[in-house]
Amino acid sequence: MSAPGVSLRHSLIEDAQALIAGTLFVALSVVLLRHAGLLTGGTAGIALLVHYATDLAFGLVYFVISVPFYAIALHAMGLEFTLKTFVAVALLSLFTEVLPMLIVIDRLDPVFAAIMGGLLAGAGMLMLIRHHASLGGIGIVALLLQRRKGWRAGHIQMAADGLILAAAFAWVSPLLVGLSILGAFAFNLVIAVNHRPGRYFGM
Repeated sequence: MSAPGVSLRHSLIEDAQALIAGTLFVALSVVLLRHAGLLTGGTAGIALLVHYATDLAFGLVYFVISVPFYAIALHAMGLEFTLKTFVAVALLSLFTEVLPMLIVIDRLDPVFAAIMGGLLAGAGMLMLIRHHASLGGIGIVALLLQRRKGWRAGHIQMAADGLILAAAFAWVSPLLVGLSILGAFAFNLVIAVNHRPGRYFGM
């Protein structure tokens, strides 16, 4: 509990730090997954599928896919949330294209990539959620249902991820899909355990 009269609202600098650090965590996760040929859930998973199938840049695909969800975010979650989410999506789109220029991976165990990628993405997403932001797409719907219905965002995301990863069998080998499911489980476990309804909204 905070002391009476003490504001819990994050400052602009604190929000900026969270948006940058959170999206960097998720971008590093995407780099690991992409290097190992793995997938993830949510909008990023859809963008990875398109990237694998067409060789279009992940960052561009992810940014474009996220656009329709801003209208939902603005109507249901407010202007502040929508603006922060737009910045987070733009940063992630940029970072996922820049990081491969800064990191050279000679060897990457796919099991480690799946688990570490999921944990990094979960930690990054948690930073964004706690600063009233998201990475767009399905995450917006999950947060909306958590706020309005009291459903766990992690559980909603997990269900959506299951559908996306099931569709991945058309493009990715069963082994890689299985490892991708492991990574998605690690991601959703972080969210489900650390983010509960009624916490960190608008702080």
